[in-house]
Amino acid sequence: MSTHVTAPATEPATEPGIEPAIESAPGYRAGHTLPLRVEAMRQWRRRRTMVMAVVLGALPLILIAAFAIGGTPGREGGRVTLMDTATASGANFAATCLFVSAGFLLVVPVALFCGDTVASEANWSSLRYLLAAPVPRARLLWSKLAVALAFSLAAMVLLPVVALVTGSVAYGWGPLELPTGGSLPAGDAIPRLALVVAFIFVSQLVTAALAFWLSTKTDAPLGAVGGAVGLTIVGNVLDAVTALGSWRDFLPAHWQFAWADALQPQLEWGGMLKGAAVSVTYALVLFALAFRGFSRKDIVS
Repeated sequence: MSTHVTAPATEPATEPGIEPAIESAPGYRAGHTLPLRVEAMRQWRRRRTMVMAVVLGALPLILIAAFAIGGTPGREGGRVTLMDTATASGANFAATCLFVSAGFLLVVPVALFCGDTVASEANWSSLRYLLAAPVPRARLLWSKLAVALAFSLAAMVLLPVVALVTGSVAYGWGPLELPTGGSLPAGDAIPRLALVVAFIFVSQLVTAALAFWLSTKTDAPLGAVGGAVGLTIVGNVLDAVTALGSWRDFLPAHWQFAWADALQPQLEWGGMLKGAAVSVTYALVLFALAFRGFSRKDIVS
């Protein structure tokens, strides 16, 4: 008598990085997974968020103390700079804080919020559990990117707001004295400062995109953050090489202080538009690489 042996059923093999199809539970909607408010609260409760808020909020107070100890900034050689007018009014003090921090300090929160967001999940071995929830990969990246950019913008807004308030208390509320001569009424100075913050945020999209892309490639948050900051510094160094000539126009760092055109009697848009175009172009390419690479990546942590 012969017996018929049935082979055990096996699950269909899947290609690396391709998640097997999951039968949806009743009421499951991919677009409602990992809501932005949930991700925002998770990031808000992180210690590094609190530390960065304290650092940015303390900078204006440190500068006020430095001016109190060292005295009013002097004007050398007849040339007036933004630093020379720092104590003229609260608006001048806010502009000065943006000037001294735009080159490096404001790069750090952008790299931190965007570079730490995905890599930290992998480092904690919680990324695969988020995807098994199931949260679609594209949805996870969009949620984390939106929150990271929102926190980066909040960091850039926090600094001038604190500087404007503390500077107005220390130096009075008055017009914005322009280094090129003349002044802007306080009512006109606020929109100009808002434009400066907006341009700095757009110019930092390159750093944000670079940090976010690195965050999807590594399980080490410090590597993603440090890599983004390091490459941003390299860009600043290359921009200082005058031998590159017109090639420097393609470097985002070349336009990082184009916002100074907003602090002119007549608002100039040329430099800011060119800088924004360069930054957005680089950022879109890097964001696309991040989403494409993450969609095909084997998640093992």
